[in-house]
Amino acid sequence: MRPWSHELWRLGLLGVAGSLVGWLFSAPGLGLAAGLTLRLIYHLRQLHALRRWLTRNPHSEPPAATGLWGELFDRLYRYQKGQRHTQHRLQATLKRIQESSEAMRDSVVMLDQHGDLEWWNSAAERMLGLKAAHDRGQHITNLVRDPRFVAYFNARDYREPLTLTSPVDERKVLQFQITLYGDDERLVMARDITRLHRLEEMRRDFVANVSHELRTPLTVLAGYLETYADAADRLPPRLAQGLTRMQEQTTRMQNLVNDLLLLSRLEIDQGGEDHLPLAVPALLEEVRQDAEALSAGRQQVRVEVEEPRWLLGSDAEIHSALSNLASNAVRYTAEDSHIVLRWKPHPKGACLEVEDDGEGIDPVHIPRLTERFYRVDKGRSSESGGTGLGLAIVKHVLLRHDAYLEIESHPGHGALFRCVFPASRLAATETILDAASEKLPSKRSG
Repeated sequence: MRPWSHELWRLGLLGVAGSLVGWLFSAPGLGLAAGLTLRLIYHLRQLHALRRWLTRNPHSEPPAATGLWGELFDRLYRYQKGQRHTQHRLQATLKRIQESSEAMRDSVVMLDQHGDLEWWNSAAERMLGLKAAHDRGQHITNLVRDPRFVAYFNARDYREPLTLTSPVDERKVLQFQITLYGDDERLVMARDITRLHRLEEMRRDFVANVSHELRTPLTVLAGYLETYADAADRLPPRLAQGLTRMQEQTTRMQNLVNDLLLLSRLEIDQGGEDHLPLAVPALLEEVRQDAEALSAGRQQVRVEVEEPRWLLGSDAEIHSALSNLASNAVRYTAEDSHIVLRWKPHPKGACLEVEDDGEGIDPVHIPRLTERFYRVDKGRSSESGGTGLGLAIVKHVLLRHDAYLEIESHPGHGALFRCVFPASRLAATETILDAASEKLPSKRSG
């Protein structure tokens, strides 16, 4: 505040001096005005010097001044110097980010809030065919035109990556991942997973071929064991017990082979051709009866239906997924437990739920439950006769139906497995009946 006080003192002294000079000429008011005018002229000159400095060469030393103007020039100069330092630091950081992005093997593409291209690295030019000369400012879907990418981009649900072939080289397989940031801007990353994709194909083919080759000898072995089992009552107890154990393990191997073949088919086939309207209550009732037969009265199984719409999907696949969830509930819950098969509305469409009040699952295991052969309790799982592929089959069935699996469980509080289907997979009963009635005349006329 000292410069301000000095300025006020100067104004006061000029005013007093001007008034005294004016008083000598019998015009004190005119003298006061003249003194203040002199100070105003000084301020106007300093303002002119400030404007000339800022407009002509703001990076040079500020004009020389004293008092309030001197402090103002110094503060502005220090502020500009700090801003230049910050700007240089940000530019250096941005340059390092761009250099590191250029060194990446993965494609990096920055989009604005409208989805238009702003910047990309050289890997994006190789993988996606982007050209700086004419692609900047273009919408991303104008350059990556695959319908699956367009749907993925517009859905704004980027929790899972998208796998597509490269738009410039069909021999390459890319995995796209989009991240939202800033003011609704997007960062698109594409990774070349051609080698991993081929290895995955080799793995699927190997599992499918081995499972197929095992099916025939297992069928022959099971047939002979069944034949010998008819004479088990005439065998020594030790041989009869061994025969029974062989039958059990053969049946287990057959179930494992069947699950592996089913999982391979779900992974390879695209699906969709056999997706028809399903009456979910009838489907749940079938699964309930199968679960009760497996339970043999040890658990209580009931069905709850709160959603009137039908589900568009494959009857065999949905039945397989529900049967796996229900059989798991039966195997891993104690006697006198309650199991509920439920069809209810969901904010995203509708969901099928299998809930039990058994021992529950530690949340640490939940992220890995859908992995092949992953077991929470390996000892109990082996005794229960499960193959360890049930939840993996459920996961792939749901993926083929644009759905996903949610698992909620805590030790001592049971488990809830929720299959969430989008609204596009639902149809009202009236719509299905109307569509069926429209097709009837054409069939009769044919």
